[in-house]
Amino acid sequence: MAFGEFFSAIEAPALRAVAGHWEQARGAKRMPGWKDINPIALAPYLLIVWAWKYDRGSDAFTGRLAGEEIAAIFQKSFRSAAMETFFRDWDYGTIFARHKRVVAEPAFMRGVGMVFSHAAKYGVGERIDLPLAEDGETGDGILGATTYGLRPSPDGGRGLPEAREEIEFFTLD
Repeated sequence: MAFGEFFSAIEAPALRAVAGHWEQARGAKRMPGWKDINPIALAPYLLIVWAWKYDRGSDAFTGRLAGEEIAAIFQKSFRSAAMETFFRDWDYGTIFARHKRVVAEPAFMRGVGMVFSHAAKYGVGERIDLPLAEDGETGDGILGATTYGLRPSPDGGRGLPEAREEIEFFTLD
């Protein structure tokens, strides 16, 4: 059972709560749609929640939501921004491929470690990506959340090439 394996891998209580809401929101469907997500249920976590909408025709993501803590990391919100433009200077190819796999396969993603090293931020934490589908079947968006704790750059801001985020994918059951 992929969701059970994914859920068991999540360490941060806030991320477990977001994933638990996703599971509850999907009900009998394969995936919930954006309309199934209850902002009141996610209210305690909205600062760390983010979302992207995926358009299959253009094979592109557009920002839908960026919680205040997420926007603060980038010093701007990606709401309504094209992912390609927003992440142009921050390893767009890798970020796009991860998100595309979540909607296309569909799959769950969990990352742990230096979650914002691509933006020269030293946020050690955990991230989850959950697929969304307005029709309950075909992935067309991502609901995500990221927890982290900032720390000073150990090398004076030059970046750490060895700083990585360990990524795991779990195929949707």
